[in-house]
Amino acid sequence: MTDVRVAGVGLTHFGSHPERTGRDLFAEAVLSARQDAGVPPADIEELNVGNFVGSLAEGQSHQGPLLAEAAGLSCPATRYEEACASAGVAVREAVRTVRSGEADVVLAGGMERMTHLGTDGATRALAIAADELFEIRAGVTFPGAYALMATAYADRFDIAEDDLNTDLAHIASKNHDHAIPNEYAQYQRKLTVEQALDAPPVAEPLGLFDCCPITDGASAVVFVSEEYAEANGLDAGVAVVGSGQGTDRMALQDRASLSSTPAADDAAAMAYANAGIDPADIDVAEVHDCFTIAEVLAIESLGLYEQGEGLSAARRGETTADGEIPVNLSGGLKAKGHPVGATGGSQIAEMTRLLRGDHPNSDAVADADVGVTHNAGGTVGSAVVHVLEVAE
Repeated sequence: MTDVRVAGVGLTHFGSHPERTGRDLFAEAVLSARQDAGVPPADIEELNVGNFVGSLAEGQSHQGPLLAEAAGLSCPATRYEEACASAGVAVREAVRTVRSGEADVVLAGGMERMTHLGTDGATRALAIAADELFEIRAGVTFPGAYALMATAYADRFDIAEDDLNTDLAHIASKNHDHAIPNEYAQYQRKLTVEQALDAPPVAEPLGLFDCCPITDGASAVVFVSEEYAEANGLDAGVAVVGSGQGTDRMALQDRASLSSTPAADDAAAMAYANAGIDPADIDVAEVHDCFTIAEVLAIESLGLYEQGEGLSAARRGETTADGEIPVNLSGGLKAKGHPVGATGGSQIAEMTRLLRGDHPNSDAVADADVGVTHNAGGTVGSAVVHVLEVAE
């Protein structure tokens, strides 16, 4: 199997783009990624696109060929849909294709445009990632579902309500701090712990600042074989050395526990075995913090913390930029934004920039060699984990 390198990454600004189409956003990200990589369009052999609610938000399905055309590509193109893990799956299949030797150059990423739907419309669209028969018909939305998970976590580990709220507020504040210098972030502004605690409730115990925003944006990553990079003189110093995917039951009531995420456990174990590492080797992480409690569940599934220990990591200063294991130096979904079909590709792009030293927060991980990304769908019914490493 060949070594898989990241040759180039591209991102749009994450935020509200009411005047633009999804295909326009994706074309911008692809152009940036190609320019960063120095790869001509004719060399791109496959395109993998993550998109979740395009058929609802833009009245447009069959996104593969549409986005290939918009990006100026003529290769086979496929849309991947796995809720908020759509781009993560698109990336995973690109990595597998290059690693197997079936292609030397594959472009993967994703796109989503949702802000024009408004809060109610976006909430309804995103809700289809839940179980329609047993959750959606009962009125479950994702803020409510993650509130149930937060409550179950607090009950399992006997955490007082005030401590739970304070610890979650520290996560929100930390991720806003990380987003301030990130030119692609939706919210480049400070959020204090006190502001997070004073926010209006959305679904108790989660308040407004425990929730990620509605976002438009796109991501693109050019993956190449080591042989292609060497033959074409590419500066591709970051490798994807591990990939894993896991699945859990869709409906929360069908799960053994609401305070852990087995799909992410399985994805992490697979990715670590694939990379030949263990959690102790990880220097930096980008995780799926659609809600603050989701970051807690993610870092525990990744083995960075034992179960019950991840909640207060931000308050202890361990997951901040100057902490032992910085988490979400991009700002995470919480502050960078969450264009759902693009997020998994965005995490790879941000981790690549961190490891190669051209991210505004790279100084915080100047000695980092190994990073991990964690992308989840729904209430972590799906999870994709990738391990990235500075290539020798």
